[in-house]
Amino acid sequence: MSPSSSSYVSVIRRCQANEWRARTLGRRTGTAGEATVFGRGARGCTVVVAALASVLGLLVIGPSAPGGALIAKPALPPGAARGIVANRVMTWNLCNPCGGREYNAGRAADIATYAPQVVGLQEACVRDVEQIRDHLELLYGLVYHVAYGSVLHNWGRCGGFPWSPGGFGQAILSAAPMTDRRLVEYPDGGSEDRGYLAVTTTVGHRPVRVVDTHLAQRRQESVRAGQAEVLAREVARHERIIVLGDFNATPQAPELAPLWKVAADADPACGPTPGEGCATTTDWHSKFDYVFLRGIAPLAQGVHPSRYSDHHPVHADLGPVGGPRGTTHD
Repeated sequence: MSPSSSSYVSVIRRCQANEWRARTLGRRTGTAGEATVFGRGARGCTVVVAALASVLGLLVIGPSAPGGALIAKPALPPGAARGIVANRVMTWNLCNPCGGREYNAGRAADIATYAPQVVGLQEACVRDVEQIRDHLELLYGLVYHVAYGSVLHNWGRCGGFPWSPGGFGQAILSAAPMTDRRLVEYPDGGSEDRGYLAVTTTVGHRPVRVVDTHLAQRRQESVRAGQAEVLAREVARHERIIVLGDFNATPQAPELAPLWKVAADADPACGPTPGEGCATTTDWHSKFDYVFLRGIAPLAQGVHPSRYSDHHPVHADLGPVGGPRGTTHD
């Protein structure tokens, strides 16, 4: 936080403390008990607090900040990225419903720690993504464009009003602008609608197609098999493509076979045949989350447990787009 921001926050806190003391005095004496702040009473202080906090982007209205409380900036761990990493991508199932909107500052901190160029989110409510973007920009200086791939408008999942429920599905954050957005719903979603969101953006300073998807829920293997066929046909159309998502299936699951024929996971230890060292990505120690690559070589991958979801954020650092094709497990 800049020195000027710190001084504004100090003023806000002093103002709030004076207002609280004034109200306490009023209750004890039965008088108005207004303290003078900037030549005004405590009620004027509230106006000043709101104005300053709004300028700083610190005043959050809604369930995540009851009563208009100020959002504290979650500290990033040592070694956190110092800016957008141009060749890094991330996939993360946010878990809905998990924790409510008060989790969004922490989710933003988890993303900011690795600062990927592109983030594919699943189980994402539009309102949550909007708040996460705001936190990324206002708290960490990371500015992302967004593309939404809502497949449901569900009041129970994402709030809103009965006549205007919130959007739910996929979302892609990209540090570079996105074009050619395409949202495809799978012919059979299973127990709820599912689909994939595709955009063209920039990773590693070169244009590439990026897809974000979420396959049908567990114990719906036959549905996922059909979805994987649809997705594999789309992947095969491109020389270079990145596919991010929660596939609700382990690497050896038969329904993922079509994808292994056209792409490879960024984790070289994970494939259709059992091997050692394939990192799990969920709280129940399964590998469900993938960064599938076609025509792009992975350099490194990391899986990072988070308190804000039952899935772990997975990031991958990629080699030159158009480099060795990372495909074909026959």
